[in-house]
Amino acid sequence: MTIKTSYAPGEPIWVDLASPDLDKSIAFYGSLFGWTCDQSRGEEFGGYANFSKDGKKVAGIMPLMQEGMPAVWSCYVCTDDADKTTAKVTEAGGSVVAPPMAVAELGTMAVYSATDGSFFGVWQPGEHLGSERVKEEGCFAWAELSTRNQEAAIPFYEAVFGWSANRQEGYTEFQLGGTSVAGCMDTPEMVPAEVPSYWMPYFGADDPAAKAQEVASLGGTVLVPLVEMDQLSFSVVADPHGSAFGLLKMNA
Repeated sequence: MTIKTSYAPGEPIWVDLASPDLDKSIAFYGSLFGWTCDQSRGEEFGGYANFSKDGKKVAGIMPLMQEGMPAVWSCYVCTDDADKTTAKVTEAGGSVVAPPMAVAELGTMAVYSATDGSFFGVWQPGEHLGSERVKEEGCFAWAELSTRNQEAAIPFYEAVFGWSANRQEGYTEFQLGGTSVAGCMDTPEMVPAEVPSYWMPYFGADDPAAKAQEVASLGGTVLVPLVEMDQLSFSVVADPHGSAFGLLKMNA
């Protein structure tokens, strides 16, 4: 069990899902990962609710904010000062989609668009830490940027979060203090041209191939069948509403 009690600025801290049908999504992820959903404060926060696994928060869910908005997973990075992060975003050429907003006593959030067109959020934790269980079965394990312009994206995220880029053939790892915290790659050819650059979460899976088949049995889609490498194996899938996410097993 991997329990998080704090995050450093620049670490991916939270993921949430925008869904057109909360009940259907809650049932899907409950069956797939054993998540439960606390909707007790949903009315207070515009329908936003938390998924938990064994009593620990792992992800969020909310209704679509407007008609035509895609069902999608979003990734958030920790900040200790959302206002300063906002200034860094604009200085680096990005755009503010939603300025810093205090969410009661829970923390402060903001949403931005990067120079490559990718959307991302930040979370300045208050009483809501972020993901409390990570890097295990059914919990957040990795954040990955699929971009149509790495040469624009990499310096932007370096400037905003203090990340360094460890460039390898076909893949870049963003690092914080020498530790890899997120990934970056060219948008796969299979992705339709109208889809902009995007961040996607991976969740831990002891058997990605079996879990991908479980996704299919629950009404989802297998987008990338099992890929095996020396240090890891993964699949990429989509839930019944088309929200893409990965299933990841680290072998080392």
